[in-house]
Amino acid sequence: MKRIFLSMTFCLTFSFVAFSANAEMPLIELKAGKQKLTAEVANTDPDRIQGLMHRRMLPENRGMLFVFPNIGYHGIWMKNTFIPLSVAFIDDKGVIVNIEDMQPNTLDAHNAKQPVRYALEMNLGWFRKHGIAPGTKLEGLDRAPPPR
Repeated sequence: MKRIFLSMTFCLTFSFVAFSANAEMPLIELKAGKQKLTAEVANTDPDRIQGLMHRRMLPENRGMLFVFPNIGYHGIWMKNTFIPLSVAFIDDKGVIVNIEDMQPNTLDAHNAKQPVRYALEMNLGWFRKHGIAPGTKLEGLDRAPPPR
């Protein structure tokens, strides 16, 4: 009986952990210049680590917002990420500091040029296509869940 209980406890715990790892991240609406977009919010360590890994596509005007627990020179890489992306590093006031283009499945570091609170990943060239450049302010970041 004790073995059955332990086995059931393990299965339930494993199922909860697996479900939590695959749970959807919160979504928020943002605006960059005149362009509206929807972003999944990675505000926890597991979500920031997972990022857009293992995804095969990202819909137009959809991205991922990384909310960091501290302001700093944060970096992004593309390990196990199959979609070419552009990343905007954003300061605590919501202003884009720099934008970097990233190729899939590489270990190259792409870093903020100044201390930032956020990074926003979008499809490769999305920022350029919409005329969004360093100095552009993002609206809606105040609705992002706080970092955990």
